[in-house]
Amino acid sequence: MNNTIDKMTFKHLLATSTREKEDSYVVNEIFTRYPSVRELLDVTEEELMQIKGIGKVKATQIIAALQLARMNPCPSEDRFTIRSPEDAYDYLSDMQYLDREHFVVLGLNTKNEILFKETVFIGSLNASIVHPRECFKHLIRRSCASAIVAHNHPSGDVTPSMEDVNVTKRLAEAGKMIGIEILDHLVIGHEKYSSLKEKGYL
Repeated sequence: MNNTIDKMTFKHLLATSTREKEDSYVVNEIFTRYPSVRELLDVTEEELMQIKGIGKVKATQIIAALQLARMNPCPSEDRFTIRSPEDAYDYLSDMQYLDREHFVVLGLNTKNEILFKETVFIGSLNASIVHPRECFKHLIRRSCASAIVAHNHPSGDVTPSMEDVNVTKRLAEAGKMIGIEILDHLVIGHEKYSSLKEKGYL
């Protein structure tokens, strides 16, 4: 019997522990926010309770199931490597279909492999709203070496706004202080993107 836990087995485990269907919103949202087994094993009760439909009791049940899963070796996983802005766009291109602005952080290791993707804000981008703390708490917790941030323009126009530039500079400055470099900020539109790194803002 193989004692590694694959994603399908993991999904069944979470569905059973929470008395949810495997295709339920709660289970799917957990896997959307924490797509790799390693991320799931590292999730906290507080993070789970940020998901709609998960309260204290359900979060405790999930953590208990995760503790059981930790007794088994994690399967090896192929990670997506970012070598260029185009690679980052390819990974995030589905954002072009969102009808509201989503601000996303990609955490990378020293090999520029993606460790996680986290949506940290939904709504009109504003330098006073997108706080570095929200971005970097995930990066620090997962010991990331660097990061790429991105957001979509539902209009399809990828021209960076002044707010986009201001957010980029704030995050870059915070990254220098913390020791986690912001490699790029992508603006994603319909079938195209803009790299603030290539435009000289980073």
